[in-house]
Amino acid sequence: MDLQALVDAASTRDWDTDPEGAVSIAVVGLGNYARNVSIPAIEAGDYTDLGAVVSGDPEKAERVADEHGAVPLSYEGYAEGEAVDAYDAVYVATPNRLHLDHVRTAADHGKHVICEKPLEATTERATAAVDACEDAGVTLMTAYRMQADPVIRALGSFVSRGGIGEPTKAMGEFTFPVLAGSKGPDQWRLDAELAGGGALMDVGVYSLNTMRYLLGADPGAVEAIAHASEPFGDRPDEPDSPRFTDEHVHVLASFPAGVVGEFTASFSGEADSWLELVGSDGRVRVENAFTPGGDRTVRVSTADGDVELSGVGADETREEFDYFAHCVLTETPPEPDGRDGLTDVAIVGAIYEAAESGERVTLTRR
Repeated sequence: MDLQALVDAASTRDWDTDPEGAVSIAVVGLGNYARNVSIPAIEAGDYTDLGAVVSGDPEKAERVADEHGAVPLSYEGYAEGEAVDAYDAVYVATPNRLHLDHVRTAADHGKHVICEKPLEATTERATAAVDACEDAGVTLMTAYRMQADPVIRALGSFVSRGGIGEPTKAMGEFTFPVLAGSKGPDQWRLDAELAGGGALMDVGVYSLNTMRYLLGADPGAVEAIAHASEPFGDRPDEPDSPRFTDEHVHVLASFPAGVVGEFTASFSGEADSWLELVGSDGRVRVENAFTPGGDRTVRVSTADGDVELSGVGADETREEFDYFAHCVLTETPPEPDGRDGLTDVAIVGAIYEAAESGERVTLTRR
């Protein structure tokens, strides 16, 4: 793929076969992200519409349902199968440790599932979510919106075809000042039991997963340093658990073919996100890489020349839901499927183990 082909591919849905129909989605969990990012993306989609909304707050469920013409449900009603004909699939957007129960409910109802990242709070629970959907014969997609973005997909093809030569170093950062908004330290992201961790679990998985996608490979070993100050640092009640609400984490990852990875994630500091992949004959850098709806800048430098794409990728959440619906309509397995999400949860667990022990941890292929 030459540079012009890369530019052309960055605005093209390489997966879209224009199927007929639409997938009606029930949104389970009505936090800020679900209300302000995901629901608008679902409503804007070519293959999606909003069928139901589920919340533990009856007033919120009624209000959001009225605003969007959807069916309001409580968690109990969702579990019991109320209005089950109002939707074809479920989007799980609750805190991480609650994902499994909602995924199981969807599978029991015969509904396809797109579940927010990380797939669950522990490897065991993520495995159970994957098993539940496989046993029920329904699609499970982990909501990695970057993998559906035409820009990232074009870069993946460019790298796989030798656009920057042999990859040598992979880097990424995502800093999200979690206390800078309206929510204080009592939010679920700072509850290690609900979240399964801290900055690594919430935002660090973006750079890890996106780089796994670009490289087409998983790390074989990791080393890590993690730090937390007040009000971060609470540990869950599980005996001997290495999990805690990490404020900052720095990861070194060893990928196949000698590729060295270096990633950081933070819950405090100036907001920023970027991704860079260096090769023997060039490099790719993505600025403002992971902000939902943010204008990204992509710089590609090769022996054949340089190219810069500005203001691209602002609709990746819509792409994510349309891609999921397209997979359901065409009975095609999604690329970021449940096992992709399970792999990330296992990698995160190994990183926390490495940070706790101070030793290099080898990962086993799942």
